[in-house]
Amino acid sequence: MSNDPGNPLNVSLAERILQILRELVLTGEIPPGARVNEVELATRFGISRGPVREAIRHLTSEGLLVLRTNRGAYVPKADAEQVHALFELRVALEGEASRFAALRRTDEDIVELRRRSDNARAGFESGRRFPYRLDLDFHGALLQAARSPLITAQVHLVQQQVILLRTTTPVDPAHSAASLDDHDRLIEAIEAADPERAAETMRVHLHRVRDQLLTYLDLPERAFLS
Repeated sequence: MSNDPGNPLNVSLAERILQILRELVLTGEIPPGARVNEVELATRFGISRGPVREAIRHLTSEGLLVLRTNRGAYVPKADAEQVHALFELRVALEGEASRFAALRRTDEDIVELRRRSDNARAGFESGRRFPYRLDLDFHGALLQAARSPLITAQVHLVQQQVILLRTTTPVDPAHSAASLDDHDRLIEAIEAADPERAAETMRVHLHRVRDQLLTYLDLPERAFLS
């Protein structure tokens, strides 16, 4: 069987390799600044280079990899402009999603938001690192309540790049606790059907995450553009 990812018979293989490579990048197994070696990955997976090459192209389009002329694909390192640009976009998208959630939520949405917030808090209080996946689960429930598929699709792409930036940041219990409290305030605003309070709470929350990233990446801060 050909390993050409354009062949319909190989779609599942191409998708699996894409998922595996995305996970290697997002978990930091391939760390920021590292080159993604197409030959080594193909050998590791026991496949031809075609599906690996396709996965690299896809992750480049998502912003999780960058191509350097005559040098191949690399996991990007964070810089101040990238951090600010990503969070400007997150505030715009997730602030609006928070407004929509406050206007469109159902009682079932509130139950699900509280469940996911409680799961994240239980993990934190048990002494585990505040897991980013549980954080994303909470934001996913908020996006579900917003009922805006186009915003959701764009937020998922941006969130992946933020996860990538956070792979090298150390644990900060105070930041984790503050983020969990932000989530609770978001739920209160959404349950109260207060779109402006929900959007402002999200803005404050995302600014907190941005500032923590800049601190631990030792990047200079500048005024957040409004």
